[in-house]
Amino acid sequence: MSDLHGASADVISRTLLDAQAPCLTSSFQAECVVLTHMLRTRRPDVQVLFLDTFHHFADTLTYRDEIAQSWGLTLINLQAEAPQFGLWQAESTEACCARHKVGPLFAALESYDVWFTALRRDQSPSRAGLQEIEPFRLPSGKTIQRVSPLAAWTTKDVWAYAKQHAIPLLPLYDLGYTSIGCEPCTSLPLDASNPRSGRWQGEKLECGIHIEVAKS
Repeated sequence: MSDLHGASADVISRTLLDAQAPCLTSSFQAECVVLTHMLRTRRPDVQVLFLDTFHHFADTLTYRDEIAQSWGLTLINLQAEAPQFGLWQAESTEACCARHKVGPLFAALESYDVWFTALRRDQSPSRAGLQEIEPFRLPSGKTIQRVSPLAAWTTKDVWAYAKQHAIPLLPLYDLGYTSIGCEPCTSLPLDASNPRSGRWQGEKLECGIHIEVAKS
């Protein structure tokens, strides 16, 4: 764990040296909060972007507000300009994610040059090739650096760090959830060996933000 922590801290420190306008996206899941804890020790004013999709669990929003206040985060809640409740059901989960996640985030990322994420390679096959630092091209053509310091971490590493630093985690984990997104599209894991199997009823692996939407 100490080696992983050191490697992650090194990635963060090296990237921040060159960053003029860094940001961190957070869904306030365990790995996101752990990365926020690591990053804010080096850049307390880093802007934390949260996608308010209008479909989150109430517990997620309460927890977000508690952590933001307790840690003094510079929290920016991103929302779609024209939200459509229930679009996931009326049209498709792809359309809902595109409107409430992909569009608002990519528009916001135009203001930054470095984007920190808490993605990990072990989260799903679609993330197996993730690099700690890699260029990310926005729809506008602008390229920013996407930095994933926890790419090599496991779930065990994340929870060990949280315990070591007495970081409270989202209460929904206590109910058996292993990957938590919007309430309508999140269930208890369908496959105990796949923590993301409870997302989108197992119909896809990604929402389209980090990696192109892939069917399972």
